[in-house]
Amino acid sequence: MTREEARAFAAEWTAAWNDLAVERVLDHFDENVSFTSPTARTVVGVSTVLGKQALREYWNKAVAHIGSLHFVLDRVLWDASTKEMAIVYISEIGGRRKRVSEHLTFGLDSLVVSAEVFHGVDM
Repeated sequence: MTREEARAFAAEWTAAWNDLAVERVLDHFDENVSFTSPTARTVVGVSTVLGKQALREYWNKAVAHIGSLHFVLDRVLWDASTKEMAIVYISEIGGRRKRVSEHLTFGLDSLVVSAEVFHGVDM
């Protein structure tokens, strides 16, 4: 993936979330993905969700309860040698606004094999 492709990936990822299109987001994830988020524990009882189907269930459950969502892409950091990306964005969910960073690791097939979300303080 080039730097331009990384930017395009992040833009599409952001647009998919803004459309609440969980399946569009999931198109970029491997079947055996490991996804860690502090909010997962409150939604599904664990901080690390394993597998694409479990991730689908988590996200669909979370989206059903949030009301409104809007992400504004801030920046994208890409390391081609390690196939790691950080998407930094402003998250506006249910009236709360904060900076968030998602760290994604891509496999050889260009799908996300692991991801971890870091939530900042309210803005």
